[in-house]
Amino acid sequence: MSPRLPDLLRSTSTLSCLLLASCAVGPPPSVRKAEHVLYQWHDDHGPGEVKITINLTRQRATYTRGGREIGWSYVATGKEGHGTPSGTYRITEKIEDKYSNRYGWIEDEWGNVTNGDAKHTTPVPPGERYMPAPMPYWMRLTSYGIGMHAGVIPKPGEAASHGCIRLPRQLAPVLFAAVTEGTPVTITH
Repeated sequence: MSPRLPDLLRSTSTLSCLLLASCAVGPPPSVRKAEHVLYQWHDDHGPGEVKITINLTRQRATYTRGGREIGWSYVATGKEGHGTPSGTYRITEKIEDKYSNRYGWIEDEWGNVTNGDAKHTTPVPPGERYMPAPMPYWMRLTSYGIGMHAGVIPKPGEAASHGCIRLPRQLAPVLFAAVTEGTPVTITH
């Protein structure tokens, strides 16, 4: 007498489980996409002041304390037409919760963005509103609005901002706590 189909399936399934060493029910586990490491921070809190060097060509910053490297990060500086100026600066202002007085977006009454690259002078259609861009952990470098702050780094290694230096969101509060007004920042090509 030949085996019944359910018995055959059951024995085939058991054999498969033994051979594959997995009887999990459901879809296979999802494969996570590799993510860019946006920064490393290993401040020893030892002697010396923090110094920041930003390389516009590489879109990377290095952080030192007393000459010892304490970290690095990708940054996103000014895209074409909004270049970040090279030079030597000092942090002149720190504000934890700042919003741009120049750039933002326009959204409708439901919060849908209708213009993602608006200025404060852009006409706002009826029923919509202008939203200034958040710039958390703001560290001012120039009197004309260039500074460092937490922001999106859409493509590590490429410029993306309106001139400011965007820092990785998780690093910005750590750096904000490590620097003071007067911390030197050098921006090079």
